[in-house]
Order: sequence, then structure tokens, then C-alpha cells
Amino acid sequence: MYTHQDLARLQSQSLKMQGWIRRQTFSPGHEKTLRRFSSWEVSELIFRMNQSTFRGKLAADPNLPLGEVEEDGRQRWFSLEEINELRRRVRVGKKSLMPPRPANRRAFRAAIANFKGGAGKSTVALHFAHAAALDGYRVLMVDFDPQATLSHSMGLNDVGEDHTVWGIMARDLERETDRMNGAASGAESGAALPHRKLPSSIRDMGLGLLRPGDFIKPTAWPTIDIVPSCANAAFVEFASAQYRHLNPEWTFFGAVSRFLDSLPDDAYDLILFDCPPAIGYQSMNAVFAADMLYIPSGPGYWEYDSTTSFIGQLSEALEDLSHGFENFPTGKIALPKAFADIRFLMTRFEPSNDLHQAMLGAFRQVFGDRMAHHPIELTRAVEQSGRFLSSIYEIDYREMTRGTWRRARATFDQAYEEFRSHVLAAWSTLEEKS
Repeated sequence: MYTHQDLARLQSQSLKMQGWIRRQTFSPGHEKTLRRFSSWEVSELIFRMNQSTFRGKLAADPNLPLGEVEEDGRQRWFSLEEINELRRRVRVGKKSLMPPRPANRRAFRAAIANFKGGAGKSTVALHFAHAAALDGYRVLMVDFDPQATLSHSMGLNDVGEDHTVWGIMARDLERETDRMNGAASGAESGAALPHRKLPSSIRDMGLGLLRPGDFIKPTAWPTIDIVPSCANAAFVEFASAQYRHLNPEWTFFGAVSRFLDSLPDDAYDLILFDCPPAIGYQSMNAVFAADMLYIPSGPGYWEYDSTTSFIGQLSEALEDLSHGFENFPTGKIALPKAFADIRFLMTRFEPSNDLHQAMLGAFRQVFGDRMAHHPIELTRAVEQSGRFLSSIYEIDYREMTRGTWRRARATFDQAYEEFRSHVLAAWSTLEEKS
């Protein structure tokens, strides 16, 4: 017979191996660091100009960041901070290298979501975040998944559950309960409202006193921050059910949206959500706060079946919320919930596989122009990036043949460019800042 004590022992053994793997993956200090980027990458892959033009720009202005030169003197290597400084100061044909951003709009929020585990949600979120950062955008990632794959990939390992989405929800419960209790009642309002009480076990956690910035952690990427997750945050589903019982009027699904509403509208450009493979309290917070749903799916029939179930159950859940909470404030996003865009993306695609081609055709037939044109192909380099908790953008192309690296990067570049085009189109439909 096996009990929770046996599970705890097995976890302890696994944590030791987990620590060893991270030591092999990250730097000796257990901290993930971001590599430098070669002048070839900066010119042709990031700024989209030929190398001679880039060298000419550097030679014309000695005050520009010049990067570091290798011992053989053949290549300059630039940090992301230096790349962004060049982006701000260099112009090509009188055109700025800064990425497009609609004026007077808050940060755009996109949720990467699906039922199916292994559909590539964390991989897509990680690569889109890194591609956006190299594109010049400031990115906030929110890890809703207790598996914390995204958090680990960004180098965050020792995270307390108080500083995850669970902490944000518990903080919101306390603040919303206090707001409701402070509302006018009795003769003043013409209504007798109940006084809602929270147990000291919740109040004593002190989460109500935390500032938004206390939940946001920096990463090795200077223009990417993250609200991380951890395994202990898995009990949020149980805790949230208890919280709803304590205050049935609490709009639990709006907690993260209200948290993001409290950030300055121009603090970030893009906010990406990595969702758990289930519809629950955390995933409902993600989809409610999102402007766009990006739904990845593998090329198998069961994954197609899971995707169909996901959008059906999500539709029912959002309909239930619209009928049950229409009279309660939810922040800047109103009920019934409406998305600026919904897209489907095929992952782990092999062009030479007839079954994959057939499934891509089926997806396109069903979802039409909602289906992304560029699936993410499965290559050896993509598999390697997953094994080492890194994106293809973090891997130095000298660690493999340049052709292998470029093929892997190209599949994510195409997927990101298409994603960005949909984001920009939907972004412009958001209400302007007052």
C-alpha cells in the first residue's frame, strides 16, 4: 500500500535529480543567463538589413554600442540591451527600427490555451515571448500552469505559492470583500447588503497588502518579466472553491484581469498567458483577462478531438459566467466576455507525414481563416530546445550546424510573424486610454 508519505519520498528523490538537471542547464550559480547575439543575427534576423549596411551604421557613429569582439576578431556579439539601444537610435531609410504599437492602447493580452497536455502551449508561449522581445516589445508573461514549465524555462525555480496566480486571487478576494463591505447600504443606498466575513487564516497571510509589483519577477531577458508559478500552486482549484463559499458574490474569474488593470497601461506592450490543460479557476481567469485566444494543437486525431471539447466547454463556462455575474463589476473587461480574435495553431507538424498533412487539412476545413497558415514544425533543434528548457532563440547556433538552427528558427519566426500580424490587427480595436 502507498500513502502520501510515499509520494512525498518519491518527490524528494525527483527534486534531487531536478536540481542536477538545472545545474547542467543553467549557469553554475543556478541562474539562467541570456547569451549575446552575433552581428549576423542582429543585422539579418533581428533588424532585417544586410550586414554591410549594419557595419556601415556602426562605423558612421562611434557612440553606438559596438558589442564585444571575439578573439579572432571575425564577429561582434551584442547583448539584448545593446540591441535595444541600437533599435532606438538607428534608422534605415528614415524608418525607425522600433516595433509597431497602436497609440493610446494598453498592453495586449493573449492566452495560449487548450485542454490537451503536450499540445505545445508552454513552448509556443516561450518562443512568442522571446521573439517579441527580440522584436523590441516589452513582455509580461503570466504562468497559470502549476507544472510551471514556463517559469522553469525562464529560470525561476524557487517560487513561493503566495507570489503566483493563487496569491493574486487570494489578494483579490480580500480586496473585493473589503470593497463590497465598504459600499453604501441601508437607508443610504436603499438596499440591505450582507457583511461578508473572511477568516483570519486568509487575512493573516498579508496578501492584501502586497503591491502588484510584488508578484512580478524579472528574468534573464531584460525586457521580459513574469508572474511565475510553482507546483504548490496546484491547490488553487481547491482553495478557490472555498473562497467562493466565503463570498459567493466575488467575481473570482476577474481577479487576474483586475490585477493587470492596476498596472500602468504603458508598462508593457504584450502580456502572454500560459494556461493549464484544464478549465478551472486559473484558466478561467486567463481567458477572461485575454484579448485573444491562441489555441495550439498537435496533429493527431485525439488532439483534434480535445480541441473540439475545449472550445465547447469553454463556451459553456463563459455563458454561465455571463448569466451569473452580470451585475457585478469585473474591471476593464465586461460581460459577456468577448475576444478581439481567436486563432488555432498546429504544433509538432512534420510536412513529410501524410497523417499530419491530412489533419492540417481537416483543421483548415473546420476553422477556416481562424487557422494559422504557418504550423510549427517538429525539427531536431526544436526537440533539443525543449530538453534544455530553452527556446531556439536562446541556443547559440554554433552548438549545431547553422542550417539545422536556421530551419528551427524559421518555423518559429513564421509563426510569430503571423501571430504579431493578428495581434496588431486586434490591438487597434481595443478602446483608447481615457
